[in-house]
This record gives sequence, structure tokens and C-alpha cells, in this order.
Amino acid sequence: MSGLAAVLAGRETPGVHRWASGLDVVDVRHAVEHADWSFAHVDGIGLEARRDVLAAIGGALHLPDHFGRNLDALHDCLRDRSGPTVLLWDAWSGFARADTRSFELTVAVLGERPAGEVALEVLLRGEGPAVAVPLLE
Repeated sequence: MSGLAAVLAGRETPGVHRWASGLDVVDVRHAVEHADWSFAHVDGIGLEARRDVLAAIGGALHLPDHFGRNLDALHDCLRDRSGPTVLLWDAWSGFARADTRSFELTVAVLGERPAGEVALEVLLRGEGPAVAVPLLE
């Protein structure tokens, strides 16, 4: 968990990372919340369509009812979060394989945090295709 611990402590820049941890979701949640970050989890098993993935992300992050389940709406809603958040996205590979372009666009939106915006760390956990996402050690 040292890479995640570094993010939570401010020693590593938050963003989108592949993460090879075998920790239980409950243990990850505990560590994240102990650091005073919010925690969200997406179980991506069976999620291959962008609309379904965005609905799962919106639900996990408790985005408002007006969230339009499109990338522009995701971008806008992410800017309105009140505190730093870790989004653990298990089984992301089905979406990455089924719709590579939409996966790349979704990851780009999740990773786009201008200076001064509230931190968002997205952990892509599990095996998957080769993607241009750095590994969090």
C-alpha cells in the first residue's frame, strides 16, 4: 500500500494509476478514510458500455441526480466535489477491451485535475490490456 499511502500523505501526485494490490475493499476504504479522504468503489465486472461505466462511477461518487452520464457531465460534476477522493475501480479491463477509445476518454476526464482542484486518485485494479496509465507502486 506504500504508493497509495504516499498519495494520501501528499508525497505522490494524485491521478489515475494501475494498482496491483490484493487488499480487500474494506481495508482500502479504512486506510483512505483514516487519512480523511472519501472512498468510492466501482466493481467493473460486466461493465463494457460507456453509459454503464459512467452510471457506476456516478453512483460510486454520489454524483447529483442531474449527472447526465456523459463525459462532459462527469467532468463538470468532478469539479464540484468537496474533498479529496480515492476511486477504486476493480475489473476495469472489460471496458478497456470492449471500447478502447471510450475507456481512454474516461480515464482522461478522471485524470484531469487543474491546479487548485480537489484531489482525485483513481486506482485501476486488476489485470488488463496494456494502457498508458502509470503503475502506483
